[in-house]
Amino acid sequence: MLNNFYSGKKVFLTGHTGFKGVWLSLWLSKLGAEVCGYSLSPYTEPSMFKALNVQNIINTSIEGDILEEEFLQKSMKEFQPDIVFHLAAQSLVRLSYREPLLTYKTNVIGTLNVLEAALKCNSVKSFVNVTTDKCYENKETNTGYSEDDAMGGYDMYSSSKGCVEIMSSSYRRSFLQNKNTYKMATARSGNVIGGGDWALDRLIPDCIRSITENKDIVIRNPNSIRPWQYVLEPLSGYLLLGKLLYETKDKYTQGFNFGPYENSVFTVKEVVTKLCDLYGKGNIIIKPDNSLHENNLLMLNINKAKNILGWEPALSFDKALKMTVDWYKHYYLSDINMCEYTIKQIEEYEGNIKWKKNSETE
Repeated sequence: MLNNFYSGKKVFLTGHTGFKGVWLSLWLSKLGAEVCGYSLSPYTEPSMFKALNVQNIINTSIEGDILEEEFLQKSMKEFQPDIVFHLAAQSLVRLSYREPLLTYKTNVIGTLNVLEAALKCNSVKSFVNVTTDKCYENKETNTGYSEDDAMGGYDMYSSSKGCVEIMSSSYRRSFLQNKNTYKMATARSGNVIGGGDWALDRLIPDCIRSITENKDIVIRNPNSIRPWQYVLEPLSGYLLLGKLLYETKDKYTQGFNFGPYENSVFTVKEVVTKLCDLYGKGNIIIKPDNSLHENNLLMLNINKAKNILGWEPALSFDKALKMTVDWYKHYYLSDINMCEYTIKQIEEYEGNIKWKKNSETE
């Protein structure tokens, strides 16, 4: 479906040093895009960005804060991108309780800064604005949220992303109606898994840390249910959306959910048990912690992405988890080139893509 679309395209990617940003950087480079990454320095140790030497793979890597308005605008204007993928964010729920002001500044004002920088850069044709499944007012029902459901959020991270969705819709209607402006859509995805994530307070990284340090795996909320998906699933949706926005008019300038099928919805305990079986070790300890509110149930309805974009998930949960565990086992237990191995996993995923043809871009 991408039909060599990204070959030779100039792509400005915020948040390229983060988990999803690294995977997208490598995939774009593999597709032949000229990539300029703009992000803070990696905040985890280890860091996938450093471990894979991503700064030597993409064309340009800029250390910058999306709150630095003038430097951001200067960086984008100098690069003159065709497409912008905005992934930079404060993305941790528990951190948002400790740093509410940072969370809102980064996610709301930071996003507005990137939208403004793109508007002042005449080369930009399409803009994929990445938010989260947590942008919805979560009533913890057994049905997935659709794109026209109400925005909300209990915690400061979730509510900040709900604000980003509302602000983005307003920005589009206020400033992006002219035929000469870029086309912008928001992309909502949730709990992604995959090799190279070492963020704190995320289930898979916490499990891997405990296993490699020979510590018990402590689970706070064993019965919480999440729609787990492989990291390349939503990224494939972002890539497809970026292409469709570039090639067509206003049909795709809206919000889209990129989530898994219902058979990829499992409890935290089920996921950790499967992970330990695949890794071959790990001892689970349950210590409930209700000091901070966290959603117990959250699912997405992906019919809109299927029907309008032709996108759908490619991997089963078991396959996604196996690829994730395999990545970490290779990282910790072998001496292979992890960048080459990561690209090999991208190629394996590409072989499983099941997109339908879109009549407007065939």
